[in-house]
Amino acid sequence: MSTGVRRRMGVEERRQQLIGVALDLFSRRSPDEVSIDEIASAAGISRPLVYHYFPGKLSLYEAALKRASEDLAGRFAEPHEGPLGVRLLRVMGRFFDFVDEHGPGFSALMRGGPAVGSSATNALIDSVRQAAYEQILSHLGVTDASPRLELVVRSWISLAESTALIWLDGRRIPRAELELQLVHDFAALAAVSAAYDEDMATLLKEMVKDEPADGPFAELVGRLIALGS
Repeated sequence: MSTGVRRRMGVEERRQQLIGVALDLFSRRSPDEVSIDEIASAAGISRPLVYHYFPGKLSLYEAALKRASEDLAGRFAEPHEGPLGVRLLRVMGRFFDFVDEHGPGFSALMRGGPAVGSSATNALIDSVRQAAYEQILSHLGVTDASPRLELVVRSWISLAESTALIWLDGRRIPRAELELQLVHDFAALAAVSAAYDEDMATLLKEMVKDEPADGPFAELVGRLIALGS
């Protein structure tokens, strides 16, 4: 039988609870639209108590963003097993899982929100992009990227971000198609760069040499051939 007595949370436990509550609310509405009062109500505490743990909404938003950025960066981690195209497709699946779960918050972050422009927010966004960049290089077996390869990988990461934002605006294109298209986009960017650079051409050959006939890269080749028939 319940006594109705609440267990008192420690400082860090309460902070983590508030971050989780804020993330949940930010995932359903733009952070601009979520008030401290709503966060306090959802957490079952008073408004002044929220300010006891966080100086203001901006600091709470940045803390929530930090947790979300660590989650997003982790979704680019992928075992170095199997064909590259299949690996990238799994990564895109997890990336869109995140976008789907945190839609309004992701959109507000990329398009402009309460913490956008702050040094802390910019550093977190850059850390996610850098984590994604390093993960892709590791899958290519490269430690020191050439200028052309860096351009390919960073351009592709930016393309994934913009594609996700467009998808969130009405979800008019099936998500699975966009995940596959982004894998194809990576191969296409690498192929165009390979036409200008011998090192990129060598890397492209390594990328596709173990691709199965039914893999994403092979499918792209098949689609391109079909266009000319």
